[in-house]
Amino acid sequence: MLRKIKETSTFIQTAIGIKVEIGVILGTGLGGLVNEIEIIKTLPYAEIPNFPLSTVEGHQGKLIFGKLGGKYILAMQGRFHFYEGYDMTKVTFPVRVMNDLGINTLLVSNACGGLNPDFAVGDLMMITDHINMFGFNPLTGPNLDQLGPRFPDMSQAYDLQLQAHARKIAANNHLDLKEGVYIGVTGPTFETPAEYKMFRILGGDAIGMSTVPEVIVARHMGIRVFGISIVTDSGVPGHIVEISHEEVQEVAKRAEPKMSLIIKELIAIL
Repeated sequence: MLRKIKETSTFIQTAIGIKVEIGVILGTGLGGLVNEIEIIKTLPYAEIPNFPLSTVEGHQGKLIFGKLGGKYILAMQGRFHFYEGYDMTKVTFPVRVMNDLGINTLLVSNACGGLNPDFAVGDLMMITDHINMFGFNPLTGPNLDQLGPRFPDMSQAYDLQLQAHARKIAANNHLDLKEGVYIGVTGPTFETPAEYKMFRILGGDAIGMSTVPEVIVARHMGIRVFGISIVTDSGVPGHIVEISHEEVQEVAKRAEPKMSLIIKELIAIL
């Protein structure tokens, strides 16, 4: 594991040549943020040693190095999911590599289903906490002490200071930024009405098929995290309609400029 991490980080560092401290993971249909980046280098996942390949439409499968908000960043245009058949080690491998590259702040985004009746399709939700419903933890197995402690604390999975900055950015730009708890599930099916109801009772405001494993691994290594979701469909009783992956991508693309603005301004003040 450590050998593969070092091999991959060395390849990336050699390719970009500049130290990076900020990482970004772009979710389904949210790769358009790349248009805001002053791109210096693009690395297709297929060319990166030990990297999995993204198999989901809406995930371009490229690692983008460049400048955003006046800072050098490394952005994943597409992530890896448990439902693709990858184990948790592979799903979270890029986060391990980012840590080895010296990244200390990770911004994660996703498309999600809304559970909170106060949320509407197209809303942005800042993630304040999460519930792991994958039935699996990415830290299961022997612990590598070089990477983090055996029993990492998760009382502040999402950085409070970054959340405070995001609230100010949203207010200054007259954006309605919702806040809530994200529930991570395996997928790949969308939830049944009964499941939506159960997850709402459990305390979820939004639900999706990613993010949680990456955040757990980031926090294991001491990386601070900011998370943001775009509500692309509704799981609220009375508002549940048949949904497709294509519709999720379309809603995400329409709402993306608001998310991109928050991420860009947040990076600028880091």
